[in-house]
Amino acid sequence: MHAAARPADGPSLARTRTLESARLFEIACRSIPGGVNSTARATWSGWDPYPLFVASGSGSRLTDVDGNEYIDYLLGLGPMLLGHRPPRVTQAVVDFIQQRGTIFALPTADEARLAEKIIAAVPGVDQVRLCNTGTEAVLYATRLARAFTGRPKIIRFEGMYHGFSDQVYWSKHPDIARAGPDDHPVPVPQGPGLPRGVEQNLIILPWNDADALEDAIRREGDSIAAVITEPVMCNTGCILPKPGYLEAMRELTQAHGIVLLFDEVITGFRLGLAGAQGRLDIKPDLSVFAKGIGGGFPVAACGGRADIMALVADGTVSMAGTYSANGIAIAAANAALDELATPGLFARLDAVSDELRLGLDKVLRDAGLPAYVVGLGPLMQVWFAKEPIHNYRDAERHADQKLFRKWWEGMLSRGVLFHPGAYENLFVSTAHTHADVAETLAAAKQVAAELARSL
Repeated sequence: MHAAARPADGPSLARTRTLESARLFEIACRSIPGGVNSTARATWSGWDPYPLFVASGSGSRLTDVDGNEYIDYLLGLGPMLLGHRPPRVTQAVVDFIQQRGTIFALPTADEARLAEKIIAAVPGVDQVRLCNTGTEAVLYATRLARAFTGRPKIIRFEGMYHGFSDQVYWSKHPDIARAGPDDHPVPVPQGPGLPRGVEQNLIILPWNDADALEDAIRREGDSIAAVITEPVMCNTGCILPKPGYLEAMRELTQAHGIVLLFDEVITGFRLGLAGAQGRLDIKPDLSVFAKGIGGGFPVAACGGRADIMALVADGTVSMAGTYSANGIAIAAANAALDELATPGLFARLDAVSDELRLGLDKVLRDAGLPAYVVGLGPLMQVWFAKEPIHNYRDAERHADQKLFRKWWEGMLSRGVLFHPGAYENLFVSTAHTHADVAETLAAAKQVAAELARSL
């Protein structure tokens, strides 16, 4: 049984098929602000009139509390790279809890084994410290960059998300009417409550524009500690770097003593065991990882050059946390990385992912829709647009969000789940099969035909 599409007269998840989700959401709103515990699950993020409540997940499938089953391309917003309840990871966690404990506030030998695996896999990491979330990892990495360079400013790009700490929660998805000219954006807070003055240490730039980056570094290079970027833009849909862009970024930062910081929270261990930096052959100075590393458990890492990480080794820069490197997270991450190191795993993952990406692109184009699919490996998004999209403002000006919503509704009604927001992504896991892709493409053909008729 699958959830039905909403009627044309207003937002719905077809209440007749999701009555229990509606009931549970009403209950949740009494005690939880907005009824959910993360913005990405909120009604204003697209889950309108309420999010689906989950009963369980297994492999590539998710089942909601009303018994509707979906092929899951949401994958917890990325962490479920090995699918839901991967046996090796699940067993490792159960064994650790039953045989050893949970948290000790003292180190275990497992932590060093995990660190060695990360260092062996990722080109830009000589040493690594473990933490709990991507937000924490970015906070530590930017602090390290400032301490190492003695400079205050950070360059970040419109449309990217690097966690919700005050220092970087700016210009994620700003109103471009408030955000200044295209080539010289101004910092826009993500919302109220951010302290004034933080933005004085931020330089906001458009992504995929090497000239704008060079100009900013020429003007303020002596004050810039770091450039933080996703190597593939994943927080405004999926946008690939233009040929030569990351190479230019690497050259410019290196020439001016600026730390190049890759946010690989999404791309790390997803685009290959070496992450995006390995796949794209760009070596940053610092890197942060989270979603792909833990097999679905909360664990993150900040690592990079030994001379920068030395500031942590001698206590100059503090990286603390009671739950950092707790036994559950480390057991999960060790098992996940062992699984990801299986010979041929990423080749198989890419094959399934390419089949989905190319198949969806063909379905949409054959239907005559103004749409195309952008992605790399098991990371992709559908753009309903007539023009190419290279940065956040391109997306704001050219992407048809209403058409994407109709696409999402149609696919959901046929048992295919992904985020309702066009600025999120479709994720593929190692649990997805060619049969899953075939079922997805069959649904997509039906939805594309409906959308074409409506246009």
